[in-house]
Amino acid sequence: MNAGEDAVDDTAGRASGVQSIDRAVAILTAFSRARPVIGISELAKHTGLSRGTTHRLVSALAAHGMLAQVPDSSAYSLGPRLLGLSEAARDQLSLDVQARPVMTWLRDRTGETVGLHILDSLPSRRTIAQVESLQALRRTYTDLGAAKPPYQGAPGKLLLAHAPEDVSAGVLAELERSDADIAARLKDEFADIRRDGYAISLQERVPGVVAVAVPVWDHTNAVVAALSVSVPAVRAGREELVAMTPAMREAAATLSSRLGHSPQENAR
Repeated sequence: MNAGEDAVDDTAGRASGVQSIDRAVAILTAFSRARPVIGISELAKHTGLSRGTTHRLVSALAAHGMLAQVPDSSAYSLGPRLLGLSEAARDQLSLDVQARPVMTWLRDRTGETVGLHILDSLPSRRTIAQVESLQALRRTYTDLGAAKPPYQGAPGKLLLAHAPEDVSAGVLAELERSDADIAARLKDEFADIRRDGYAISLQERVPGVVAVAVPVWDHTNAVVAALSVSVPAVRAGREELVAMTPAMREAAATLSSRLGHSPQENAR
């Protein structure tokens, strides 16, 4: 065999290897929470592969612990080796690891302080990270990790607007007992936030500071965090904050993608 024939065989081998990987990935991604156990025939139908090819690939994946045969059954489930891989992925796909470069990009794009916020189980809003503005007059979070009322400020309002209905309803019901007017206003504002895709705060929580926040989604199509840009009120009002939202949406989409979210999920 000459050099030219060696090159052809090498190319064909790589193509065959890539095809096998593609087919194995198709089999693995056929499994989900809604479909945790699948038989060979169903896998073949789902992937479009022949039953023989499916059986060979499933056997190979099972030998490596990627799939496991269900006891007393001919069906398969995802295998134990994926647990270790998922933990390694989880470490690198966590919010604090993935958010930092995105927040830095957004800070450089807007010139203002960027915050990352979550809603805990109390529920309270907590700021878990920031990338400060480089300007002399800037917003600085001095209470990172501290619990704050979830309905105060742009990030809290945004997170509540996207929270499960029982969570937001519970917060509004508690607030209504002390200030029915604010509760009614927030209920209307939540609908606007879900429609517009952002929340704005004009010195609502901190005098002299205005802010805008957008949602961050994860692989389950849930809002798991809010990205905010905070600005001294002398530098921005509602119009300036709204003008920042395209860059913020871009940053949030990048971070959401790193957390496994697919934009198509929001359209469902």
